[in-house]
Amino acid sequence: MPHTSPPVRHDPERAAGVLLHPTSLPGRYGVGDLGDELIAFLDWAESAGMRLWQVLPLNPPGFGNSPYGCVSSFAGNPLLIAPQRLLQHHLLPPRAANAVPRFPDDHVDFDGVAHWKARLLHTSWDHFQRHATPEQREDLSRFSIAEHEWLDDWVLYAAIKEHARGAPWWTWDRDVADHDPSALDAARRTLADDLAFHTYVQWLFATQWTSVREAARARGIRIIGDVPIYVATDSADVWSHRELFQLDEDGQPSVVAGVPPDYFSATGQRWGNPLYRWDVMSERGFDWWIARVRANLRYADLIRLDHFRGFAAYWEIPASEPTAVHGRWMPGPGRALFDAMRSDLGDLPLIAEDLGFITPEVVELRKSTGLPGMKILQFGFSQVDSPHLPHHYDCTTVVYTGTHDNDTARGWFDAAEPEEQRLVLDYLGTSADEVPWTLIHAAYMSVAQMAIVPVQDILALGTEARMNRPGDGEDNWSWRLGPAALTREQAARLRRWAEVSGRV
Repeated sequence: MPHTSPPVRHDPERAAGVLLHPTSLPGRYGVGDLGDELIAFLDWAESAGMRLWQVLPLNPPGFGNSPYGCVSSFAGNPLLIAPQRLLQHHLLPPRAANAVPRFPDDHVDFDGVAHWKARLLHTSWDHFQRHATPEQREDLSRFSIAEHEWLDDWVLYAAIKEHARGAPWWTWDRDVADHDPSALDAARRTLADDLAFHTYVQWLFATQWTSVREAARARGIRIIGDVPIYVATDSADVWSHRELFQLDEDGQPSVVAGVPPDYFSATGQRWGNPLYRWDVMSERGFDWWIARVRANLRYADLIRLDHFRGFAAYWEIPASEPTAVHGRWMPGPGRALFDAMRSDLGDLPLIAEDLGFITPEVVELRKSTGLPGMKILQFGFSQVDSPHLPHHYDCTTVVYTGTHDNDTARGWFDAAEPEEQRLVLDYLGTSADEVPWTLIHAAYMSVAQMAIVPVQDILALGTEARMNRPGDGEDNWSWRLGPAALTREQAARLRRWAEVSGRV
């Protein structure tokens, strides 16, 4: 495909926003969901002058509850479905959500919540079959037809996996694992009721999320979604599209994804995800990636494209290697992928997560596609005059105090070496106690078009509130916001800074 120039990008209005995944919201059901606590958060964000809300991937998480190891690139996470909304729309018996187990308030007990919510959703499905209105039944039918391209594979994968007691797809009956059409037809007949249930669950998620998007839009807030570059080996994507991934005859990755040694880890990060067969994807016009981005634009107004550098070149690790040290750089699809996306989808509302080992070819790819890149203020103090400091930004930048992979601003500063701490205080002209809020101020006052702040930094919380520790699979993703933690005083301060920096 010939390279075409990206359309002229008119600089969007300056805006500020907050990073908070819905699972981190408070509430009585053990995990943040799409109910009233989310609407209260949007009200607070509006009062704070926020016009952006960034979330992590909304797909069903896989191993370690990581939203970046999703088991489907298209389906929504059932844990986010709000029991409160089911009751309000008469999709549960009135007393069904009363017997709630005693869940912790400060973190998500993923296993406990998953078991309880699965039972609740089955109760809702039984109730729907007996009492749904004609309008609800018709809406479910329309959804099933409209989304069949990804939905058929997902519900079949989910149903078979459930009956296999969670066993990975490559251990299933060989014909089913190999996606043999006659074997799949037999599975569809046998599991028809389960397919209907999982379709219903996805309809619930889509319906509730649509209401959330409307609520955000009514408050002038755009949602920034997140698309991981890779998917889990045990996923509906890999099972149903084995030809697109570098797998052996048994369905196992021959090479896996990761990054070489870096800021986060001396041995690199061996993510273990299967790598794409970019040659096959190119021959097919990148149709799977186009469908993936299109599907995720149902959820968000903009999308953060994770590990953007992997589209220029990616780190390939032999599957037999225990760490990411012994890998090699391999060429990615480059601009051809983005030209194909733009040809099909129009202008791309994407943000390039261009962090890590960045080479001139990565910079050139981002610029040629016209996408804004990212800067992390925490990264700006490991050296004097770092490119992550605001005086080096251009306006096509999204600046963060930190991301889900960083420690909180408070935790990061407290753990920094004395020389780095001195550089922080000298550059920001602040005291140690005020570092989190001074970082926020620096982000707001920078020339970056978008300034995003993790909610933990607004609360000036320490390492105990960290969302993820890359390379450490224990106790990640589970942090939750305390009830009434976000205050009017915080909102007023942020709104004033948004006003004086032209972000309202």
